[in-house]
Amino acid sequence: MTMFSLNRQIPVLLLLASLIGLMATAGHAGQGIAQYGKPKYADGFSHFDYVNPNAPRGGTLTLPNPDRRTSFDKFNPYTLRGVTAPGVSQLMFESLAVGSADEVSSAYGLIAEDIAVAADKMSVVFRIRPEAQFSDGSPILASDVKHSFDTLMSPLANPQFKTVYADVKQAVVVSDRVIRFDFKNRNPELPVMVGTLPIFSQQWGKKPDGTMTPFDKLTFEHPLGSGPYVIDSYKAGKTMVFKRNPNYWADQGGKTLNVRVGFFNFDRVVYKLYSDDAVRLEAFKAGEFDTLVEYRAKNWARSYVGPRFNEGTLLKKAFINHNGAGMQGFAMNVRRPIFQDARVRQALGYALDFEWLNRQLFFEQYGRINSYFTNSDLSANFDGPQKPTEAELKLLKPLKAQYPKWVPDVVFGPMPAAPSTASPESLRQNLRKARDLLAQAGWQYRDGALRNMQDEPFRFEMVEDGPFFLRVISSYVRNLEKLGIQVDIRTSDFALHQKRMDEYDFDMTTIRFPDSQSPGNELWDRFGSQAAKEKGSDNVIGVQSPVVDALVEAIVRAQTREELRAATRALDRVLWNSYYVIPQWYNPTHRIAYRKEMRYPEPPLYYTAESWILLNWWKAGAK
Repeated sequence: MTMFSLNRQIPVLLLLASLIGLMATAGHAGQGIAQYGKPKYADGFSHFDYVNPNAPRGGTLTLPNPDRRTSFDKFNPYTLRGVTAPGVSQLMFESLAVGSADEVSSAYGLIAEDIAVAADKMSVVFRIRPEAQFSDGSPILASDVKHSFDTLMSPLANPQFKTVYADVKQAVVVSDRVIRFDFKNRNPELPVMVGTLPIFSQQWGKKPDGTMTPFDKLTFEHPLGSGPYVIDSYKAGKTMVFKRNPNYWADQGGKTLNVRVGFFNFDRVVYKLYSDDAVRLEAFKAGEFDTLVEYRAKNWARSYVGPRFNEGTLLKKAFINHNGAGMQGFAMNVRRPIFQDARVRQALGYALDFEWLNRQLFFEQYGRINSYFTNSDLSANFDGPQKPTEAELKLLKPLKAQYPKWVPDVVFGPMPAAPSTASPESLRQNLRKARDLLAQAGWQYRDGALRNMQDEPFRFEMVEDGPFFLRVISSYVRNLEKLGIQVDIRTSDFALHQKRMDEYDFDMTTIRFPDSQSPGNELWDRFGSQAAKEKGSDNVIGVQSPVVDALVEAIVRAQTREELRAATRALDRVLWNSYYVIPQWYNPTHRIAYRKEMRYPEPPLYYTAESWILLNWWKAGAK
């Protein structure tokens, strides 16, 4: 098969001439690209360093809920409404390129055999492997890539795609197997981003009569992706079974593509969804599935015991990771009038007694979050409570002059830590500080409640997707009650909670913003003013700040790691001192319990526990 199909309508010579002109403007074409500098792995590498290239294949991997979802009602992971079945996006969909877990920001050709970034950084060209195909055996063509991009950018898909890929001008079909993405602006992250765009067939949703089901109406129509697995069976939103596609294109003829060596080692993957954490843990002890990632410190300290652990049938281990911890905390919906005064938001932070929680509930397993980029050199307090550097001031000072109310003066001092009750501080002193701030904002205690000038009580609702956090929330609420604040706690199932988040129908909730070693366009969806106005975005807080927008812009335009570091630290200072979130805690390990038959390679630098198990583990005795 030649590089360019001869049955296209464009004359071959004209097509070749146009491509020669295009490639002349591009940098060196190869399998790997990096956002900054050069990729770690050179063309022709055999496998990633962190995998076991000789891992045996076979057997069944049985897993529980990978998150708090307890059921599912669709297979399409790219639309807003509904809850997607676990495993679909990772096992059934692939992209033009894939990142490595031991680098900050890179991409290596998967569906694409060749990647060329233009010299002016305003476009990138991918050449698709001739052997790449969808699960139905049809070839992956540039028209499918364009269809995927155009669909995800349309109103039929989750609005977050339109936000994240806002700087991508268009996808252009150059030939059957060559696709070009043009950019609106020079952004070094964009070639990597479009490389990892999920690709699906234009035929997904085609009915027997030839008509198409609209993309946003796809529910249980089996996806047409290019991943290593296809759906075997499912049951009533509770069980999901995948089987290896025997014709998986990246593993044919006894040879596996280098970016897939050591990956996807099981013949079958089964997900069993349990109603709550307690039931799931007991099911693991009873031998119903193979591994369990534990997020509750109390459980890890006290519940992973018993005969199976004593005899070595079940094992537990905390695996170190180098991930940035990001931000986790109680987030306030600043669309609500009650939270629009920064002094009120700051006051509410003084009521959380982390030291007591860590001592009484968490068995001293956690550290305090003190940044939106915790555990990363992108954090403004990575080197301790330092003042802004000259590079940070170069960004912050003009913004202070232009938008003075959006840049608090404290931004120009050392990064303050989260409130603490460690000696010589105390909860009583912190609550006194909170009262002072609330009084400055017009809230006074009278008639048994904290009230504003209109005599309205300070009352809000805390919503959660289950009872997981109730002990923590109850402790926090007791302290708020000492200030005269009334809190109504509401729990619901995952689906209803997600709907409320998509609609921004909440006052306060627990959020988790995972960090990236190289943040970029996803920050538009998380903190951008436009995203705050679009349902289903990551900007659940409702941040609408011209300063935040400008600093996100500086992050995505950064041309070097040093520029990125200065911009993220400046953003960190502004977000932190705006008190949108009451920061909680983090753990620099992944706590995993597993059957003794399970095997794993040394973990990479950056990984999530669930993905690492799914992608790189294997089972002893597999053929």
